[in-house]
Amino acid sequence: MRIRIVDAFAHRPFTGNPAGVLVLDAEDGPGAPGFPEASWLQQVAAEVNLSETAFVHPLPPGGEADWALRWFTPTTEVDMCGHATLAAAHVLHSTGAVSGTVRFAARCGILSATVHEDGTITLDFPTSSLTPVAVPDGVAKALGAPVLAAYDTAAHIGDLVVELTDEDTVRGLTPDIPALAAFAERGIIATAAAGRSSAQRGQEAEGDYDFVSRCFFPRMGIDEDPVTGSAHTALAPLWSARLGRTDLTGLQASARSGLVRTSLRGERTLLTGRSYTVIDGELLIAP
Repeated sequence: MRIRIVDAFAHRPFTGNPAGVLVLDAEDGPGAPGFPEASWLQQVAAEVNLSETAFVHPLPPGGEADWALRWFTPTTEVDMCGHATLAAAHVLHSTGAVSGTVRFAARCGILSATVHEDGTITLDFPTSSLTPVAVPDGVAKALGAPVLAAYDTAAHIGDLVVELTDEDTVRGLTPDIPALAAFAERGIIATAAAGRSSAQRGQEAEGDYDFVSRCFFPRMGIDEDPVTGSAHTALAPLWSARLGRTDLTGLQASARSGLVRTSLRGERTLLTGRSYTVIDGELLIAP
């Protein structure tokens, strides 16, 4: 079985968020078509040891989706993942398995990915609801920075979004990871409006952007995620309402950094980015 490492939401190779992608033939799953046992999928994801590994297999024609899709961190299966979906769509397209738009059946519903002529890929994801909440005790201390506001996303991705004072504060965070792991949410998303000059933005991420974020998921086995597509289904409505525009670009200001273009379309959010395959190998241990 071929396994690939793909940098997703990247502006060049070795940026963005690397994801493992394993494309399973129908016969690779017991009672084909299907996935192997979850324990085997989890072992593969732990071996790959990236924030997520995506597993896909083809579905019979004529249904509401073309491929089944699951995502695993090194420690657990997750309900929604943007960057590994982008990576999976990139692999399917670059290997000739699909063209145009591909539909995935996942735990969070039907997702689609459209490949454009310029090589970018647009994901169609559900918009995450945002509920203003009181800033939980201890969050500011765990992050090491004052928190202006907090929002719950429990209905969709299950993260806590916290707005900080400015971009430099987000970039400068050195959080207490064990303290963040004590909170009940899947993860903590720290965000602020863009505040640096266009020249600085161009040098750092090859493009302009409207807001910044960093995402911490220690409960999922990921201290800091390099670029989190699912987080932008919550960041898009937050910053679109604040900035008065439905089309924005977010920079996730991790050490690798990555750009996510967002288009808010009511109950759906479109996430657009680029991907690059950097490793193409063979998985020798069959299920």
